[in-house]
Amino acid sequence: MTGYGQTRFEDEQHAVQVEVKSLNSKFLDVNIRMPRAFNDKEIQVRNLISERLERGKISLSLDFSHKGEAFTKIRINEQLFREYYRTLKSLSESIGSKSEDLFRLAIQFPEVVETLDDDLNREKEWQMIWPVLEQAIALCDQFRLKEGKVLTDNLSLYLNTIAEQLVQVRELDPLRIERVRSRIAGNLKEFVQKEEIDVNRLEQELIYYIEKLDIKEELVRLESHLDYFREILDSKTSMGKKMNFLAQEIGREINTIGSKSNDAAMQKVVVNMKEELEKIKEQVLNLI
Repeated sequence: MTGYGQTRFEDEQHAVQVEVKSLNSKFLDVNIRMPRAFNDKEIQVRNLISERLERGKISLSLDFSHKGEAFTKIRINEQLFREYYRTLKSLSESIGSKSEDLFRLAIQFPEVVETLDDDLNREKEWQMIWPVLEQAIALCDQFRLKEGKVLTDNLSLYLNTIAEQLVQVRELDPLRIERVRSRIAGNLKEFVQKEEIDVNRLEQELIYYIEKLDIKEELVRLESHLDYFREILDSKTSMGKKMNFLAQEIGREINTIGSKSNDAAMQKVVVNMKEELEKIKEQVLNLI
């Protein structure tokens, strides 16, 4: 389900901005971008996202900066720097190359310059950042709730349409059976001599054939599935996966009705039911 939340906090020394985006996904896929100084807090942030947003492709961006001139404590490993510099100079002389940039190259080698973290101060900064993170995630969740309300209304509309079409199928069913009976009788009259017809055998064959076309059980199950789907819509808990499974069951009943109907008028209604069901399946993918 799509969602968006952004918050910002500033005081005299710091500025914090958090942006959270959510896209549709069957699973939880989290991408976090935050300052390296807070890398050890990533698991804590992931746990918060998993608890609040549950599912979706989540992108979280955290920007943190110091206002004005900020003094960063660093330490230079002089011995390591000298070794790098001597090695580079020796290589430069061996190939007759100029050595103006050797200082810049040596100072950029790994572990020559180290940033000294102030753990106590960094923890205080994190305590300031955390509420901003929570608020941004909460705003994203509120955005998704609003979208969820619209999706729920749409799903209710589609379910009601299928229920109305189910009523039409029930009304067509006895007419369909009578048409099948008349068609069989008409074919017999056309191709079989009347005196050759075994009436008892004919009745048995008709009963067997019409039983194969019987859709009463499918109609009952379909109505039950629609009622249960409405119960799930009214639930306050995450039910997206259950809706997806139930939509598949509804599809099975509709397909069986279509295959058994053997009637043009009923087939037309079944096609309309399938159309509404496809709308439901499409919307369910957006729900958690």
